[in-house]
Amino acid sequence: MPNNIAPAPANNAAAAFERMLTVLKTLRAECPWDKKQTMESLRHLSIEEMYELSDAILEKDMPEVKKELGDLMLHLAFYALIASEQQQFDITDVLNSLCEKLIVRHPHIYGDVIAEDEEAVKKNWEQIKLQQGNKSVLEGVPSSLPSLVKAARIQEKVRGVGFDWDDKSQVWAKVEEEMQEFKDEFNIETPIDKDKAEAEFGDLLFSLINYARFLDINPENALEKTNKKFIKRFQHLEKRAAETNRQLADMTLAEMDIFWNEAKALGY
Repeated sequence: MPNNIAPAPANNAAAAFERMLTVLKTLRAECPWDKKQTMESLRHLSIEEMYELSDAILEKDMPEVKKELGDLMLHLAFYALIASEQQQFDITDVLNSLCEKLIVRHPHIYGDVIAEDEEAVKKNWEQIKLQQGNKSVLEGVPSSLPSLVKAARIQEKVRGVGFDWDDKSQVWAKVEEEMQEFKDEFNIETPIDKDKAEAEFGDLLFSLINYARFLDINPENALEKTNKKFIKRFQHLEKRAAETNRQLADMTLAEMDIFWNEAKALGY
């Protein structure tokens, strides 16, 4: 029979954090599932938790945000616990290392450097990283990032060292240029060169992401909101078709548009 007594709820952040660590250590020592976990086995679960948190944020579901933050925090502590078992580092080392990095990268707060706005702060960050041994400002962009997110991060990084357009009109001109080059691939008599068309489409997407940055639009958030909007509208279409005992495959596009427009009118 288990005889562990669960630690009582805490009334401050430090005690609550310690409570989580205590529970985690007990589970690691006594739970068959927790005993088996490694950094590699947790990795894909952590990615899933991050996406669940992202969904909750976009849905503005604060109770779910709280829950997913807890799940993600548990994973972070779990990685540190595994590392401590291997005598690599522990959670204290992780937190102290984080604090040292934040202090070093904010000389405008903890030093005598002046940074009047967000752009100045970002430029300072990139210069500090180069001084600390980074050979390229793009070293901090993970290779496994989804392509849309990666493109945005690449553009943010190079802007930090001054490689950027002066204003959004120049960026929009580049969007139009890339759009024309993409269209030109389909306005030729010879068979389409798929590889070249794909390359031009990539250039077009990259330039649109760049323009979104100038408008302070997060392209990942924008596309995901459109995805969610489309899903809701299409599910309304499916529901209405079912209510009229019809199959979508048997309906014309014009007939489906009636239900689609209903969804739009309902705010989906």
